[in-house]
Amino acid sequence: MNKLIEQSGIVGEENSRLLLFIIASSYKTKQPLHAIVQGSSGSGKTHLISKIADIIPQEDVLRFTRITESSLYNWGEYELVNKLLIIEDLDGLKEEAMFAMRELISNQRLSSSVSIKDKKGNIKSTKKEVKGVFSSLSATTKGEIYEDNMSRSFLLAIDESTAQSRRIIDYQNKKYAGEIEPKDQEKARNKLQQIVRALQNYDVINPYATKLELPQEVHKIRRLNEMFQSIVRQITLLNQRDRALKNDKLITQIEDLQQATEVLFESIILKVDELDGSLRQFFEKLKKHLKTQEKDFTQREIRQAFNMSKSQCSRFIIQLVELEYLITMNKGNLRKICYKVDYWDDYQKLRIKIKEKLLLQIEKLRPNTTE
Repeated sequence: MNKLIEQSGIVGEENSRLLLFIIASSYKTKQPLHAIVQGSSGSGKTHLISKIADIIPQEDVLRFTRITESSLYNWGEYELVNKLLIIEDLDGLKEEAMFAMRELISNQRLSSSVSIKDKKGNIKSTKKEVKGVFSSLSATTKGEIYEDNMSRSFLLAIDESTAQSRRIIDYQNKKYAGEIEPKDQEKARNKLQQIVRALQNYDVINPYATKLELPQEVHKIRRLNEMFQSIVRQITLLNQRDRALKNDKLITQIEDLQQATEVLFESIILKVDELDGSLRQFFEKLKKHLKTQEKDFTQREIRQAFNMSKSQCSRFIIQLVELEYLITMNKGNLRKICYKVDYWDDYQKLRIKIKEKLLLQIEKLRPNTTE
């Protein structure tokens, strides 16, 4: 499936694109999933969720650039059932629309008291209900805000690395040079859409659900555990042609657990990290540039080294100062403001530790599959 997703025109982001496809495809289930893609302005987050929407059956996709305050209350009772919602700019939603979206995601329904006219012209109150059994993909520059607001949403960070930019540019150049055949992209999209259309909505039994523990370092571990199990369930559904049926229920296999761990790893890491995705990528790049904790720097030096805008660089540095990862200092008689890393965390070591712990647990379960 991931190979088909790549052939459809989504370059790089191997785990993120697969996770987004898994989440998007859950719109046909009773417990659909939701994702928020966070990244800097112009990083390609809206493009990514739009491309994922292209590989879902188009008759089931609803795309919104903006949602007005009361519009979600005005849908028909079942018009949002078994649909995929694409929200291109979550930041543009006002408080009332945000509340309605949160209720639809958490409780799968909206109830409101409305006034209508009866046949005699008299005004009376009645109850209006909108069912919200849908999956959703949204884009935002402020992922840390919505992670707490939407308890059932996965938070993903867009890859803003130089290597990913290079992959995208190479792909664009090949496309303009005529080296990429549009018919092949369309063929891959159609095949993925056919896979989703053919999915049967079985109940899933995960016999390993009590035998795999998420790392204790994760904050909101109860929430994450539920999300992890839901991804295992959806991966099992996507693999249903190769899964055993018992009492008309699909049985999860070890491979489903391993795939869920691989594809969800970055989202698990975001739950461990107090820095959001874009800020973490900036801080890791900053540490690589400085090489040592003792070196001080200015905003101008970093802007020029990273080829960043003044506003974006300033926003990242202010956030890191507020979180006490950086400290400010005055240098020389000119009172020039410099910065220095105060907390040099070993993020990569933590990543390796968590991944090894998860995969080791799965390996220990493998002998059970031969019983």
